[in-house]
Amino acid sequence: MMDPDSGAKPPEGGASAVPRGEGKSSRRRKAKRNGKRRDAAPVTNSEAVDSAASAGRPNGQEPNPSARKRKRRRAKSAGAQQPVQGANAAPAAQQIPVRAEGGQQPHSAKSSSSRNRRKKNRGGRGLQGRPLTPAKAAPGVAKAPAPAGSGQVSSKDARGRAGAESLGAELRGEKFSYVNDLYAALDLGTNNCRLLIAQPTRPGQFRVVDAFSRIVRLGEGLGTSRRLSQDAMDRAVEALRICATKLANRPIRRMRLIATEACRAAENGEEFLARVIAETGLELEIIDRETEARLAVSGCSSLVGREARSVVLFDIGGGSSEIAVIRIDDSRSSRLANHITHWTSLPVGVVTLSERHGGRDVTPEVFNAMVTEVEGMLADFDCPPLAAFRRQGAEDFHLIGTSGTVTTLAGVHLDLPRYDRRKVDGLWLSDAEVSAMQAKLLSWDFAGRAANPCIGPDRADLVLAGCAILEAIRRRWPSQRMRVADRGLREGLLTDMMADDGVWRRVRPRRQAGSPGAGGQDEAGARR
Repeated sequence: MMDPDSGAKPPEGGASAVPRGEGKSSRRRKAKRNGKRRDAAPVTNSEAVDSAASAGRPNGQEPNPSARKRKRRRAKSAGAQQPVQGANAAPAAQQIPVRAEGGQQPHSAKSSSSRNRRKKNRGGRGLQGRPLTPAKAAPGVAKAPAPAGSGQVSSKDARGRAGAESLGAELRGEKFSYVNDLYAALDLGTNNCRLLIAQPTRPGQFRVVDAFSRIVRLGEGLGTSRRLSQDAMDRAVEALRICATKLANRPIRRMRLIATEACRAAENGEEFLARVIAETGLELEIIDRETEARLAVSGCSSLVGREARSVVLFDIGGGSSEIAVIRIDDSRSSRLANHITHWTSLPVGVVTLSERHGGRDVTPEVFNAMVTEVEGMLADFDCPPLAAFRRQGAEDFHLIGTSGTVTTLAGVHLDLPRYDRRKVDGLWLSDAEVSAMQAKLLSWDFAGRAANPCIGPDRADLVLAGCAILEAIRRRWPSQRMRVADRGLREGLLTDMMADDGVWRRVRPRRQAGSPGAGGQDEAGARR
């Protein structure tokens, strides 16, 4: 086919024929739209550029000198070897310029289709609105850290920062969400050594990551000698070594380790704590009785119903028993401990009371003697009656018990084959049910109590002393119902630390699917 303008036949494989009457600028625009500009492929040979430029021109026309210079400059800057379009040109799929190292193309080698894709993907987002996959770094090249505030933080790196920022906070450029932080609370009591490691979840709640509980009987013989025995201290130190290992293996943001009545009352309590530091590295804090009462209330705050106007909360320990009277008005505080009006700490617990009266063979007479002793201590507690603060006919008053005594009663009441905290914590018991359980335990001998799966041999000689303390409290503050709490000082410590850090006041990002922290408080049956 002849060119209508020059009568020359266009070269094979060169520019295609154009319709009659089409000017030079029109042909260039059409070639640009079709992605077939002759200067699209970068070359380095200037003669090849000239021949390619003249291949699609009519005979007798000289190329523009300025256009030739521009093409030469582009060829030098491209630096890549490409075959020119001609008779032996490669297929279009093989003529795509190779990306330079780092994923960047030369400017002159970018096709119109690439420019169209760039416009659609502006902002780094695909057609479906999903972020585009970033280009992988060359093998053996270390990835440069993203500049501060750029938001280019990988989710793997973010999740690997234990106790630091959450992924959502880092992507927003904000500092801190506490979503991955761990808190620890240890309570060394007269009878038990207990540890909780937890992570905050929903407001006012947390998820237990690890727990430990062991009966050490640190206060054994304390009532008569006023000193901690060598065997008791050895048992406690051995349990604390386990706690120290658990704490060392986790990134704990904040912890509080406390000791209660046994170390408070013992003449060698400070010496024992110095030994604990030397052998385990744990530094325990001896708290006073008022702090102990407030912590017990903080740990059980979620068990106080909205309809309650007054509550008596008691914690029957191994060497002491804390009692707090709570009155709640219309302006209820987020911290239940702020509503304590009166409190007391009785210098008697399940260990000290059973040692004075005997815990193995408890007759009804021995039981009544224990109740009478505790009633005498409560008589010295100056607290006005709660009847004046109760509405007529309304169930706005109840007891809350947090101790091994009340959880044992609940387990026996439910006739559990083995103790299950999930079924016990938060259980309501009527006044008649509590009386029936106490009578049942009193009718069993030591072997019968030890055989019960919710009591066991370690508590068989202590449970009736706890029932005697409970009976004295029930006589002082009669109530139609009592709520059981399998929680106490450790939960109070965790709640206070998390509240002080403001973990529940901040706006925290939504958890990713499958991540831990789905539930509230959860503990594997650790009891006093």
